[in-house]
Amino acid sequence: MADRAESESPRGATETTAGTARRLFISYASQDAEVAQETCSALESVGFLCWMAPRDVKPGAQYADAIVRAINEAQVVVLVLSASAIASSHVGREVERAASKRKQIITFRLDGAPLNPALEYFLGESQWIDVSALGMRAALAKLTEAVGQESVTSTQANPVGKRFVDATRIGKPLIVAAAAVIGVGALVALGLHIWRSSRGAAQAPAVAASNGLQANTTPAAISDKSIAVMPFADMSENKDQEYFADGMAEEILDLLAKIPELSVIGRTSSFQFKGKSEDLRTIGARLGAAFVVEGSVRRSGPRIRVTAQLVDARSGAHRWSESYDRDFGDILTLQDEIAAGIARALQLSIDADESATQRQLPNAQAYALYLRGLLAQDQQSFEKLYEAVRDFEQALALNPAFLRAAEALARTHVDQGFDEAVLSRDAWQSAREAAQRALRIDAKSATAHAVLGLVHAEVEFDWNAAETEINQALALNPRDSAALCYAAIIAGARGLKPQSQRLFSASLAVDPLNPYTQQHFGQMLVAAGDFAGAEVALRKSIAINASFDGNHYQLSKIDLARDEFQAAFKEIQQEVTSDAKNAGLAMVYYALRRKGDSDATLSSLIRESGDTWPYSVATVYAYRGERNEAFKWLEKGLASRDSDQLEGIRGDPEFAALREDARYRALLRRMNLLE
Repeated sequence: MADRAESESPRGATETTAGTARRLFISYASQDAEVAQETCSALESVGFLCWMAPRDVKPGAQYADAIVRAINEAQVVVLVLSASAIASSHVGREVERAASKRKQIITFRLDGAPLNPALEYFLGESQWIDVSALGMRAALAKLTEAVGQESVTSTQANPVGKRFVDATRIGKPLIVAAAAVIGVGALVALGLHIWRSSRGAAQAPAVAASNGLQANTTPAAISDKSIAVMPFADMSENKDQEYFADGMAEEILDLLAKIPELSVIGRTSSFQFKGKSEDLRTIGARLGAAFVVEGSVRRSGPRIRVTAQLVDARSGAHRWSESYDRDFGDILTLQDEIAAGIARALQLSIDADESATQRQLPNAQAYALYLRGLLAQDQQSFEKLYEAVRDFEQALALNPAFLRAAEALARTHVDQGFDEAVLSRDAWQSAREAAQRALRIDAKSATAHAVLGLVHAEVEFDWNAAETEINQALALNPRDSAALCYAAIIAGARGLKPQSQRLFSASLAVDPLNPYTQQHFGQMLVAAGDFAGAEVALRKSIAINASFDGNHYQLSKIDLARDEFQAAFKEIQQEVTSDAKNAGLAMVYYALRRKGDSDATLSSLIRESGDTWPYSVATVYAYRGERNEAFKWLEKGLASRDSDQLEGIRGDPEFAALREDARYRALLRRMNLLE
């Protein structure tokens, strides 16, 4: 069983004298505790007897023994399945135990995370209820029905099986905005709040795409209407058209993303395979895509030659391919033709409103600068972000109505704010200006609304304004992984862990190999005290991109919180940037009673990053117990609008000793983080 907060008193549900009522064991990861409790409440409201830890572990009982006994006595095991559950060794052991005892397992699946081999083996014949397809309300009704049907087939007495529950009676309202991306769209369309607590939230409507209950023969089934677009290869003679090849792929991806029936994997994830020679079937499996688009570009003067092909990632079979020779001025028409060809091969159609007649090629030089900027932005280094800003600004100078360049400029300034590449306050202001510029070009820019939502949170701590903008962004584009990530960050900053977790899951469902999203997810879980979950997310970020900075710093903080000082020292040595490494080392040295080394490293941190990352300095001082210095640097972080301070101040473990100080509460009050 994953680490679970033991705040609820045991209720001894299995000790009831309810006759032949069905006994259920609820298996879940600690990150899904709210959903598990909601599920348990729904089942108990109609007469089933649920056992779940830690609620039903009697005082003084051995935890593991209690779990084994409960599984043995249960007639049905309800597995709350999510990415967190898949990563939990405790959940894995519970499933294995249930399977070995031939218990009926009903899987209540929250997201589309792929199974590990062990769960795939043990769940091969279980029933599945897909929350992402049904929505929580209908899924709970389906679960109640499924458990009741099992009662009919397994026992003669059936006091529960005929008690088919009215879905309106199940549980209290629960936000399911991020259980699935389509759920987000439904919620936003209804004008619901995506990260507020469940007070006053309405239930999501059921999605009629399927009944959500199925025999599980392929546990991690991939939708037939899912696709990933790989970066195109640069086949030009001088190999100097990488930016153009990447841009071609991205434009096609964006066109395909406008097809409602098609699930398109995010660019960041697809581009993780750039320059790699992995088999397309492997790539499709890792991305959760049934089809993969690949291609090449050769440019010579004003002429371009593009080849593109659509491959079935499950079989490796080619479904469609085409080659084109065009003038550069026909590039948008060419992109449309490629997207239309792919759509036809998948028996889909592209909205006529997105045809090339509605899109005009910007100034050719502006377009080239825009594509160069995207390539620089991808690399995310301090210097490359500046380069991207310069390219996008030059593109806009040549073509002031170039919406994509304005949106990309806003996103790049956000990246600078998160990266502390410049004073965060300045980055947020630049992001605001670029987003407002994009909205003047097109008031329906989902990207611009999402950026403004983040700015309202980071700069003004205006949660209502932030929520309004994020909801607007998701109404315009329910599958905007960046908007979902921004919403998740804001929810985490407000201490709304379950909502934040669902929003991160929704963002990763669209863009599963995004190392930035995984890191922000891990950072939120560190602040929430969920170190096991945070470690999983941070290790995933490292596995995706080992050169992405900050992950080893966060992992060393987890080791320090566990008093595992040597492990922390080993971890921080792997950090890839000097500022994050110094921040971690200053704390590790102090923990190892090497105060002189801690002082020297802290001085280096202040010289190098004190202006742009004051929260890191405050964190070191707080860990060392130097309250006055910690508060001084927190004030600097507040003034500079340090993004890490917003994400971590409520819960980062280094500040535990400061939370009883009146200055701490005053700081939170100024950030509108006190209810």
